[in-house]
Amino acid sequence: MLFHIACMLWTSSVMFLQGRSVLCKETKLPTRAANPPSPSDFLDKLMGRTSGYDARIRPNFKGPPVNVTCNIFINSFGSITETTMDYRLNVFLRQQWNDPRLAYKEYPDDSLDLDPSMLDSIWKPDLFFANEKGASFHEVTTDNKLLRIFQNGNVLYSIRLTLTLSCPMDLKNFPMDSQKCTMQLESFGYTMNDLIFEWLDVGAVQVADDLTLPQFVLKEEKGLGYCTKHYNTGKFTCIEVKFYLERQMGYYLIQMYIPSLLTVILSWVSFWINMDAAPARVGLGITTVLTMTTQSSGSRASLPKVSYVKAIDIWMAVCLLFVFAALLEYAAVNFVSRQHKEFFRLRKKLKEQQRQRTQGSGDSKVKGKNMSGNNAPHGNTAQQCTACAREEELAQQGLLFQSFGLGMCAGGAPEMDAPVFADLPPGLGFYDIRKRFVDRAKRIDTIARALFPMSFLMFNVLYWLTYKVLRHEDLLAAL
Repeated sequence: MLFHIACMLWTSSVMFLQGRSVLCKETKLPTRAANPPSPSDFLDKLMGRTSGYDARIRPNFKGPPVNVTCNIFINSFGSITETTMDYRLNVFLRQQWNDPRLAYKEYPDDSLDLDPSMLDSIWKPDLFFANEKGASFHEVTTDNKLLRIFQNGNVLYSIRLTLTLSCPMDLKNFPMDSQKCTMQLESFGYTMNDLIFEWLDVGAVQVADDLTLPQFVLKEEKGLGYCTKHYNTGKFTCIEVKFYLERQMGYYLIQMYIPSLLTVILSWVSFWINMDAAPARVGLGITTVLTMTTQSSGSRASLPKVSYVKAIDIWMAVCLLFVFAALLEYAAVNFVSRQHKEFFRLRKKLKEQQRQRTQGSGDSKVKGKNMSGNNAPHGNTAQQCTACAREEELAQQGLLFQSFGLGMCAGGAPEMDAPVFADLPPGLGFYDIRKRFVDRAKRIDTIARALFPMSFLMFNVLYWLTYKVLRHEDLLAAL
C-alpha cells in the first residue's frame, strides 16, 4: 500500500516537471523570434548582392512609369549678371519616389537614414538642369547628400548644389526692368513611358527667411509648371519654376542718374557768365561734354552689346545732347556779339570799292575825250577789262559776303541785305551799332536760361512717366 502511494507521488512530480519545462520553452520561443537582425545583415538582405536587387533596372520595370516628386529649398540667390545673362544660386534638391523592392517589415524603424555611399547600390532618377551653365557638388566636410528609405519602399534623396543657370533678359527698360528667370528639371535618358517628374503639392519651392539680393527683389509668387521636351529620341519629362525679379534702381540713381543730372545743370551755368569770358564758357562747355561722354561709356560697360535701345541709353543720349547744345549756344552768342566788327569792316571795304569805281569812271571819261575815233574800240576794251578784273575780285570775296548774308546787286556792287543787318537804320554810330549786336547776343542767353531748364523738365516728366508707370505696368502684366 505504501509502495503504491509512493509510485503515484513520483509520477505526479515527473509530470509536473515536464509540464513546467514545456511551459518555459513555450514562453522563451516568442522572445527569441522578436530579436531584430543586425543593421548590416538587414541591408545586405535588402539591397546587397544576395538580395537580388539590381540598381541598373528602374522600379516597375516594363510597368507604369516611376513618379518622382521634386522640391527645392533655396539657400542663396544672387550674382545675377547682365553681361552673360545668367544667375547663381545654392539649393537643396529633394527627390522622392517609390521602389517596391526596398519595402521591408523585418526592421522595426519606420525609416532608415543611410550613408551616402549606399546611393551607388540603388536606382536613382537621371535628373539634370536643362538651362544649366555650371554646377558643383559640396563635399565639406563630407558629401552633402541624404538618403532615407521608408517601410513602404519610398526613397528620399536630397543633395546640395550650387548652380549657374542661364536667364535671357529683356533690358529695354534697364535699370527699371523686371526679369523672369527659370529653372528647368529634365530627365536625360528616360522617356515619359518610364519616368515622370512632378512638383510637390505643398512647399514645392522654399526660400530661406534671411535671403536678400543686392539689386533685385525676389517676389514671393513662383510660377510652377511643366516644360515637356520633344526630341527626335522621344518625349521627355520636364518641370520648371519661374522666379520673378524686380530691379531696385537705388544704385543707378546714385551712380548714373544724379551725376548726369548735375552735369546738365552745370552746363547751364555758362548762360550766366559774361559773353566776353570766352575761356571760362568754352572750358565749362567742353568739360561737361567730356564728363557726359565718360558717364555714358561707364553706363554701358556692365551691359551686353544688345541691338535695341535701353532706357539708360535714352537718358544718357539726351543729357549729352543738352550739354552739347549749351556749348553750341555760346558759339552762337559769340558769333552774334562780334557782328558789329564785321559790319564795319564790310562797310569800309564797300566804301573803298565805291571810291575806286568812281575814280576809275572819271579817268575813263578824261581818256575818252583825248582819244581819236580810231582808238575808241581800244578804250572800250580797256574799260571792260578793268570791270572784269573788279568783278573777278568781288567774285573771289563772294563766299565771305554770302557767309554774312551779303548779296551782289545787279550792277556788281554788294549790298547790306543780310538778315542780321536788315533792321539796322542808316546813320547809326559805332557804339549804337555795337550795342545793338551785343543786346541780341544777350537776348540769346536770356532765352536759353528759360528754354533749356523747361525743355529738360519736360523730358524728365515724359521719361519717368513712360518707364516707371506706363511700361512698368505693361511689363508686370506680361509677366
